[in-house]
Amino acid sequence: MFFVYRGDGAMDHQVVGYARVSTQEQDLSSQRYEIMSYASQRGLSITSWVEAKVSSRKAAKERHIETLLDRLREGDTLIVAELSRLGRSVGQIALLANTLVDSGVKLICIKERMRLDGSPDMQTKVMLTMFSLFAEIERDLISERTKAGLMKARAEGKMIGRPRGLGKSALNGKEEEIKALLRKGVTKSSIARMYACSWPCVFHFIKTRKLAAPN
Repeated sequence: MFFVYRGDGAMDHQVVGYARVSTQEQDLSSQRYEIMSYASQRGLSITSWVEAKVSSRKAAKERHIETLLDRLREGDTLIVAELSRLGRSVGQIALLANTLVDSGVKLICIKERMRLDGSPDMQTKVMLTMFSLFAEIERDLISERTKAGLMKARAEGKMIGRPRGLGKSALNGKEEEIKALLRKGVTKSSIARMYACSWPCVFHFIKTRKLAAPN
């Protein structure tokens, strides 16, 4: 769910407020109030809002980042209550910040006291470089944690990946018949011929259903 609407301000350039919460039950009003208070203290007037009620795990389209970018033009200002509202990872935020700067849009993040002035000045370049560095570090840490987790699981003899279920088989429902045949000494290859199945299919079915008598 999202909302896009215009305020009463009239300016040469837009000042856009962006607010997002993760669930329908959460309220956008606190972010809206924080943005409006910040703007008012600095003589700015919010001319339009883009608001979303959707998890940061959703795609940019669902978080209405595309809607936001479509509304912003060179010289416009985007204000958010905090940086995390723009994405769920440093990589996502770095990409968006670069896009805004390339478009000549100013970005203000209130909580972090961060301001990108929409121009490739030295301060902005340093900030974007730091974003990119943090994003790379974040990717490396995720990769290291994943590898460490896999190594630990293998060391403990745990199955890696999604556990395999019994699955469907052409022999489903014939468990008792096959158990009786096995008790009578009928070979697996003979059972395969009886049910028009391959030998591996019969072997796997007997093994996964534990139909063979213990030795």
